[in-house]
Amino acid sequence: MVKEVAEQTFGEETQNGTVLVDFWAPWCGPCRMVAPVLDELQQEMGDKVKVIKVNVDENPNVAQSHGVSGIPTMVLYKNGEVVDRLVGAGSIQTYRDLLNRHN
Repeated sequence: MVKEVAEQTFGEETQNGTVLVDFWAPWCGPCRMVAPVLDELQQEMGDKVKVIKVNVDENPNVAQSHGVSGIPTMVLYKNGEVVDRLVGAGSIQTYRDLLNRHN
């Protein structure tokens, strides 16, 4: 299951390993369509990647500081550094390809 993260713990959550962050909002249709895909990806990838979600309505400072202007936006971190991003809903293969480019 993908973990929901708030502004207070965001830095800690993205500090170690490979972390895919889903910037989303409950009113966003494409965001809701991506949610089960990300759950499946988390199960499939196991310990290789951590997938977390940040609600942009509840955590606007995190979204703003990461230049999120459209959702869903996926930001990929490796050991605390942003290495890639995708804007818009994608398939599970889209997210696999994103992760494989950086593993």
